[in-house]
Amino acid sequence: MPLFSLLAFAFVGFWFASTPVRADERSFLALFENQTPAEETYSPQDETRLGREYPETTRELVEDPTHERPGTITVDTRKRALYLSLPNGRAWRYGVGVGREGFTWRGRTRIGRKESWPSWTPPAAMLMRRPDLPRYMAGGEDNPLGARAMYLYSGVQDTGFRIHGSNEPWTIGHAVSSGCIRMLNQDVTDLFSRVKVGATVVVL
Repeated sequence: MPLFSLLAFAFVGFWFASTPVRADERSFLALFENQTPAEETYSPQDETRLGREYPETTRELVEDPTHERPGTITVDTRKRALYLSLPNGRAWRYGVGVGREGFTWRGRTRIGRKESWPSWTPPAAMLMRRPDLPRYMAGGEDNPLGARAMYLYSGVQDTGFRIHGSNEPWTIGHAVSSGCIRMLNQDVTDLFSRVKVGATVVVL
């Protein structure tokens, strides 16, 4: 290789090594640093989730174990079940995900408002635990509140808890949330269509 070409190559290499990288370039390059090949990033649990087929609905008509008035929602956190009481001692039963240890609660609330494809603003306490979370997320399929949300109030006060859909079907039937009650999107859409603002919600 001619001497001039060698000198030019060395200069270019020195320039790339010594030129500071702007913040946006740094974040882009960081995506490729200390990364293993894509096929090595999946855990056995990820493979199981990807390969499993999840039901579109868990809804079933059952004898009402709650004995609440028709139109009342009862969440049995121990059984991971939500019941919508109907006339004649019957109820719609749905599988749910509930609050994990340290985030469980009990009480009698009401639906204060309802939203289709709700936006999500993480509460301050959650942001303290998870500063990596976005400050706001528009409604849509990637939103953790899913297709529908029913906001639980105590009097005129928003409790911060919701009954909502989920884009993580594998969490239904488990204690995984920060206190909200999560459902399959098809289930929460069905429940949403059956209840009105003001409906009583009992969490056991």
